[in-house]
Amino acid sequence: MTPLRTALLMIVGVLAVSLSGPLMAAMVVPPLAISLWRNAAATVLLAPTVMTSRRHELRAVRGRTLGLVAASGVALAVHFATWVTSLTLTSVASATALVCLQLAWVVAWQLLRGQRFRGVVVAGLATAFAGVLIVSGVDLSLSGRALAGDVLALVGGVAAAAYMLLGAQARQALSTTTYTFAVYGGCAVLLLVACVVAGQRIVGYPPKQWALLLLVVLTAQLLGHSTFNHLLATTPAVLVSLALLLEVPGASLIAAALLGQVPSPAAVVGLAVILAGTALVVLGDRGRAVEHAPLD
Repeated sequence: MTPLRTALLMIVGVLAVSLSGPLMAAMVVPPLAISLWRNAAATVLLAPTVMTSRRHELRAVRGRTLGLVAASGVALAVHFATWVTSLTLTSVASATALVCLQLAWVVAWQLLRGQRFRGVVVAGLATAFAGVLIVSGVDLSLSGRALAGDVLALVGGVAAAAYMLLGAQARQALSTTTYTFAVYGGCAVLLLVACVVAGQRIVGYPPKQWALLLLVVLTAQLLGHSTFNHLLATTPAVLVSLALLLEVPGASLIAAALLGQVPSPAAVVGLAVILAGTALVVLGDRGRAVEHAPLD
């Protein structure tokens, strides 16, 4: 792949995932319902391919692989439920930056398991989490509601890290298409149950809201995921990892333009510290923490 083609794909991928937070924050659809329809629609769109060319592979999923796929679906459901809900409580900029710490959480888990990393990785983790304290402090000064949104976004990032780690093992026995179809489907079922339990309405929205839902599915859920999965197969993981970090300023700029959410100077400092720390983690780890395309 030529450098120009790689750069263009990265731009497309970053724009696609950057639209996710602002579009969902602009919707009046309940957050669990947004999460449900994102995964259900993606499952339906992937179904023809899986049913025609991957049916035997899907039927062969059992044992340990089935357990990993099921656990991935649970982690993905927790990720979407918490992160999309956080967008209703805190700013798009804060929610996006905090959930993007998923790469840092992966490395932190590997550290706890005894894996050794270069000093720059540990320094990057410390820097990123210092940025979290800055952002959370700023949001606490605004309202307890914003701080609650930050906490949910952090939980969403931890769940995304679990999804990445589980998926890395499951995909050793499954193609990306089959794995994605199975996990999205399982995730959608769990979110449907969550909507029923929480009493969140899943139908009866105005046409504009359905259009926004479809746009989120086509951009972040399918275009962004597909683009970065393709890049991971053809481009050094470190470059893909750094490109993914551009979602934070991208989503912040779009939210400022569409929703009027302009971060305060102190919040911008916190976001920059998170990005700098995460970038150090990526560079020090040489992008090995990236196992999946972005979730958001």
